Amino acid sequence: MRRSSYFYTIFLTSVLLFTSFKPVSGQEKWKLSVDRDGIEVFTRKMEHSKIKAIKVICKLEATPSQLVAAILDIKTCNEWVYHSKENILIKQDSPLDLIYYSKVAVPWPAEDRDYVVHIQVEQHPETKIITVNSPCIPGYVAEKKNVVRISHSVGKWTIIPLGKNHVKAEYMLEVDPMGDIPAWLTNLFATKGPLETFKNLKVHLRKDVYKKAHFKQISD
Repeated sequence: MRRSSYFYTIFLTSVLLFTSFKPVSGQEKWKLSVDRDGIEVFTRKMEHSKIKAIKVICKLEATPSQLVAAILDIKTCNEWVYHSKENILIKQDSPLDLIYYSKVAVPWPAEDRDYVVHIQVEQHPETKIITVNSPCIPGYVAEKKNVVRISHSVGKWTIIPLGKNHVKAEYMLEVDPMGDIPAWLTNLFATKGPLETFKNLKVHLRKDVYKKAHFKQISD
């Protein structure tokens, strides 16, 4: 039981920061599961799945550009994304458009998981709200022995400016972790990973490297 719950917590948190979301009709309303340290974690049932979807809401002390810079700083993901093991930039077409590979460390006897992601960042010209869409995509990296390739995940970052150096971050995720994982157990422990990740993110954003971050495509 402990190993299964631990696996899902690790995997879900690592994937949740870099996947794309599309709303599905007919779903239940979000239910608050955790409200701690200024971080709210919600869950809800998904159609045709025993795994619950997750939504995280948190206010952060940062400009929109600073938060985007942290999300796109692939080489430092393992510093704040819970149990992220390996992150490699594959291709970058522009400052706000890149493809990368990630591996998630999973304790024995479960196998590690990995995935390839295409991140794209856009800002609405009027509302200034930023969306970060990053679906898992096929190809680019061959599947590896003893590592399970994730082929389906659906999520979305929404970054809302709140004033000078403050934003509201909202993240939603639906993901299939693949493999034989008891749904009732994974759902029971699914909130720990997102909570730890966002706690780490608050600290990570204070690094000097992000203090002067700015993108010409983003209005802060």
